[in-house]
Amino acid sequence: MRVSLKDWTTKGSPWVWLNAGAVAISLIMVVGLLGLIAVKGLVHFWPHAVLEAEHLAADGTRSIIIGEIVETEEVTAEQLRTAGVRVPEGVDFLSRDLLKIGNRDISGFDFRWVLDRDLSNKHYPEDVMVMERYEWGNFYGYLLSVKENGQAVELAEKGDLWAELQGRIERAEGIREKIDHIEKGEIGSINKGLERIRLKERSLALKGQATDAKLADLHVERAEYDARYEGLQTELTTLYGLINRDSLEATTMDGSVVEISLAKVVKAFRPNQMNLFEKVVFYVKQIGAFITEDPREANTEGGIFPAIFGTVMMVILMSILVTPLGVITAVYLREYARQGPLTRVIRIAVNNLAGVPSIVYGVFGLGFFIYFIGSGVDQAMFPEALPSPTFGTPGLLWASITLALLTLPVVIVATEEGLSRIPRSIREGSLALGATKAETLWRVVIPMASPAMMTGVILAIARAAGEVAPLMLVGVVKLAPSLPLDGNYPYLHLDQKFMHLGFHIYDVGFQSPNVEAARPLVYATSLLLVVVIALLNLSAVSIRNRLREKYKALEM
Repeated sequence: MRVSLKDWTTKGSPWVWLNAGAVAISLIMVVGLLGLIAVKGLVHFWPHAVLEAEHLAADGTRSIIIGEIVETEEVTAEQLRTAGVRVPEGVDFLSRDLLKIGNRDISGFDFRWVLDRDLSNKHYPEDVMVMERYEWGNFYGYLLSVKENGQAVELAEKGDLWAELQGRIERAEGIREKIDHIEKGEIGSINKGLERIRLKERSLALKGQATDAKLADLHVERAEYDARYEGLQTELTTLYGLINRDSLEATTMDGSVVEISLAKVVKAFRPNQMNLFEKVVFYVKQIGAFITEDPREANTEGGIFPAIFGTVMMVILMSILVTPLGVITAVYLREYARQGPLTRVIRIAVNNLAGVPSIVYGVFGLGFFIYFIGSGVDQAMFPEALPSPTFGTPGLLWASITLALLTLPVVIVATEEGLSRIPRSIREGSLALGATKAETLWRVVIPMASPAMMTGVILAIARAAGEVAPLMLVGVVKLAPSLPLDGNYPYLHLDQKFMHLGFHIYDVGFQSPNVEAARPLVYATSLLLVVVIALLNLSAVSIRNRLREKYKALEM
């Protein structure tokens, strides 16, 4: 059946197709963006084959080069001639490769661009070794020997050298875990205890109550801490002696022999010997390490667990703060406030707050929460710690409150919308049965509006988790020495600075001196930030759906 253009337009069909097209384009763009981030970020963890080739330099010298091909691109001949490279006439483009050659402690850089025409005798030797280190990035070379106390280890069979190395790396890693437990756990706990005693002594002195009896108890407690500290220091000295026992000798691509302590080695592997299954297992372990380990080398190596923990902790605290405040404000505006010009002005102000740039909230949080309220709290509650600030400095609490203020308009507007959709007849029916207005609100209206409230919280979580600008002023740092939640009283340290995934992306991407090494980590961290936000939102959506089902009967 033919339909005229006029009838087709009158029925509104063009708008339906326009909307459907806009939704489809949006979905394609979102999926494409996520796919690009995933491909660029996750490929970093795959054990790439290591190339060895002979390189011809511009001055005619030849050398051996070893590394992973990270990127290949076509460069115009004109660009190369401008850079001083000889390019024959008639050639328009040349291919060049970005090789990750590692060994930064030897050559001074990790990556190197080479023209593909200058490489010859390319091959992938099976015995080439890649070593991930705690310092100086990756090492590429060939294993020569394993040493114990400076003497080469004699093996029954030559083929056992690699297995011997792996066993001694595992031994060193086990000792390192003990050292980290002592340094970060037990000694950290002792330091906090000594600091608590110092503050108690100063507090007694400020109050004029520093009697010999009270100080004697503190001295006894300090002596116990000192004794434990001395014992742990002795244990640490022993462990450092054990971890520095073993080393290895290896040759680099220029033929020089280097000796590396196994205490500085994270892992060693031979990617050219791996089959597909071994590469998949290695890949999964690398992603797991990226999620669960601490960062190294100015955030360009290692994992991002502290940033994940800090982001989730801050969002949870922000949600706890913003939800009751936003709901109470919305209930007052909708149910109790007299509807008039003043209420309309307040609603307009709330809506306008949603459009204020986030950095303004950061400046406000720094000035009002930290310098004004935080300094006042320090003067009133922590005078013994002054001049060192306790709450008068950026920290987790002020970051959470600042973001709660930033997202407050979203929760208020969503809750008011939910309250406005509750039919008036339901309120009147509840009042007619003898319930008070407060009981009607608490038992009928607010439960029915709870899905809308959760929608506001979901939107607030999505915005708060991705904000970076205000957090740079009120609590986020490049590297936090410890997590804001641990086993030391008061367990949750609201005054402590923390790491955040969004700031981590900014720091790695734009502040790192090693740009090529940091680039894949930017993509990987971005993907992880999206995943964290999605998980937080899915949790809130699940709660909202449960509430919707629970109070569905009230809508009948």
